[in-house]
Amino acid sequence: MKLNISFPVTGCQKLIEVDDECKLRTFYEKLMATEVAADTLGEEWKGYVVRISGGNNKQGFPMKQGVLTHGRVHLLRSKGKRKSVRGCIVDANLSILNLVIKDIPGLTDTMVPRRLGPKKASRICKLSNLSEEDDVRQYVVRKPSNKGGKKPRTKAPKIQHLVTPHFLQHKGQHIALKKPCTKKNKEEAAEYAKLLGKRMKEAKEKCQEQIAKRHRLSSL
Repeated sequence: MKLNISFPVTGCQKLIEVDDECKLRTFYEKLMATEVAADTLGEEWKGYVVRISGGNNKQGFPMKQGVLTHGRVHLLRSKGKRKSVRGCIVDANLSILNLVIKDIPGLTDTMVPRRLGPKKASRICKLSNLSEEDDVRQYVVRKPSNKGGKKPRTKAPKIQHLVTPHFLQHKGQHIALKKPCTKKNKEEAAEYAKLLGKRMKEAKEKCQEQIAKRHRLSSL
């Protein structure tokens, strides 16, 4: 069985293969999100506690939290769609078991920098502690693009929800163009409501006249 050990804080992962069945018995019959001591894996793992975060069986079906079985089930995951998933209990039929731990030398002491920064203007402001009046374009995380034989340059992502003078001008023009249409629609709606009320009143009077006429004819 392969053990995929990760540390979310640094973003590092290690994949190790364990062939000894005795070392893996500690994880058998355990549920997902259970914390297990990793002392049986070897001396280098002594004192570490791992949390079972998931895994795949030999056919590639993932474990699903809350499905209390060893085998595979066919669940209705969304409207009109069923998917095959595996239960959340660990046994020998798994090919990969995902574990999350606290500290391991070579794993948790290495920091992997984020390749890409935020693209949304409000998140860039929050990250760089900027106000709404500051220009966020200077604080975008740029990605180096070095191609062989060419001058080194950097790429910047397109900032989303960026408020610029051009954006405000365009928004003002859009609102100005929309106002006459809104006014016209309101006037037409008022005229239609007035005409509809008039027609309903006429229909009601006509119906009352017919009822009165029938009453007069029946009394003769």
